[in-house]
Amino acid sequence: MKNQRRKLLKALGIVGLIPVQQAHATPEEASAAINSIIGANTAKEGRVQLELASLIENGNLVVIKIRVDSPMTANDYVKAIHLVAGKNPLPNIISAYFTPLSGTANFTTRIRLADTQRVWAIAQMSDGSFYQTYADTLVTSSACSEGFI
Repeated sequence: MKNQRRKLLKALGIVGLIPVQQAHATPEEASAAINSIIGANTAKEGRVQLELASLIENGNLVVIKIRVDSPMTANDYVKAIHLVAGKNPLPNIISAYFTPLSGTANFTTRIRLADTQRVWAIAQMSDGSFYQTYADTLVTSSACSEGFI
């Protein structure tokens, strides 16, 4: 019985009755994720450095480094850094929060990327301003896919 079920699943996959689908956010969902972070404000360029390889072989484990230039004093510090990947199923990947006691506003993490895309780093400052930068990356083997085969 088990062997017959496997043969049926393979046959259905061959004729395309069980499609493997990529899960991606739409451009509108990516814009909505950025707008939910900055609201009616405008994000300025500068102060944010984003290190992400321009060519990634496998999207399942992508190293990313973010640093924001800030004195990190009680009156001038980074409150949060947000990462947005426009083609991931959930575009808002991570939000890291800081205080003046953090000393520096930087972190390194590993993320999953669903496809070739632009990744945004948005820094929210203590005075309510926002700074941003982005990196484009080419992913040859995507992560975040959904399917049954």
